[in-house]
Amino acid sequence: MHAIAERVRQVLRQVRGPARDDAVLEAAALIVGALFLVIGFLVAFPVFFGHEMAISGTGSIGNFAAYGGAATAALAFALGRLVARPEDADPDAVRDGFSVPGDRLRWYDLLAIAFAHAAIAYLGWLGIAKLLEQSFTDAPVFAFPGAVLIGVAFALTAYVSFLSSVALTPMTLSLVLAVFLVIGAFASMLASSDPHWWRDNLSALGMSSNSASYAFNITLIIAGVMVTTISRYATAGLPATDPVDRRGRTIVRTGLILIGIFLACVGIFPVDEFFAVHNTVATGMAVAFAVIVVGLPWLLRTIPRIFVLLGWAYVLVIVLLAVFFATGYYNLTAVELIAAVLIFSWIIVFLRTAGSIHERSPEPAAAPDAVDTA
Repeated sequence: MHAIAERVRQVLRQVRGPARDDAVLEAAALIVGALFLVIGFLVAFPVFFGHEMAISGTGSIGNFAAYGGAATAALAFALGRLVARPEDADPDAVRDGFSVPGDRLRWYDLLAIAFAHAAIAYLGWLGIAKLLEQSFTDAPVFAFPGAVLIGVAFALTAYVSFLSSVALTPMTLSLVLAVFLVIGAFASMLASSDPHWWRDNLSALGMSSNSASYAFNITLIIAGVMVTTISRYATAGLPATDPVDRRGRTIVRTGLILIGIFLACVGIFPVDEFFAVHNTVATGMAVAFAVIVVGLPWLLRTIPRIFVLLGWAYVLVIVLLAVFFATGYYNLTAVELIAAVLIFSWIIVFLRTAGSIHERSPEPAAAPDAVDTA
């Protein structure tokens, strides 16, 4: 098995070429997509042969595309990481979009990101199949066109996942996190066995009595791991030559990591089984966010003031929402939804803002004036 993996790595590196420019990576992604197009057709056609498939539902082409698309996304992501892996693993080299030499994504980071890609593909193809079913009511899908559609779905999934993997940057990762959270949340809402879950709170989606609890809690756990990865990305290039800046960067990174840990714990400890722990970690996430935002101008002295003001406005809105909830004007679900959108949008914008801040290199010493010996 190791020999096969090494052979695949060598072939992909030959396709990649020494330059690793965008054109070569695009060609490699097209080859990977074409490979999964053939695989999808060859796997689907024998399964579909002699049957008229439904578009959505149990045993449908939509379910086949969803499960196969998830596996395709994970495999294509792994292939992309093989291509992105340097031939000589220099510990001091800059890798994975980090700006600090020696820093890189760990195995658990990659596992969470790969899972997010697979979940996006799974939920995305399920949603597309459901939409098509409503557009083509009672329309059957025959074996040959169905297999072609499966091949196209696999090819598109592999193409996008492969490119995302080889060109993984802080902005790419933040986009994956945003899409993953949105799709996971909406899928949990649509799959909920209680149509009035919103009357309680957002955490009601994660209750054990809810059919959507597994999807909702897994979404939070994986998102929490991704937030910790983003925390390292977002703070890697911040100024750290001065002790004050270094301490401030450490505090901000720790706070962001705590937000990720608390988010994962919200999914690990459902509210109906661990009420006190669940509420504690959920509150801790909001407190950690507020502390970072309020102290940002003193912790990161190079951060733009307009971004600081944006963060303070976010905190004020969350406080105002809490007042509305306390007075009975808003229910808890509305407060949690808006607060979650504000927190994660701030993290994504912070990632972009922090990436624009570079270490200030010392000014070169001026050359001494030439002495006129004449």
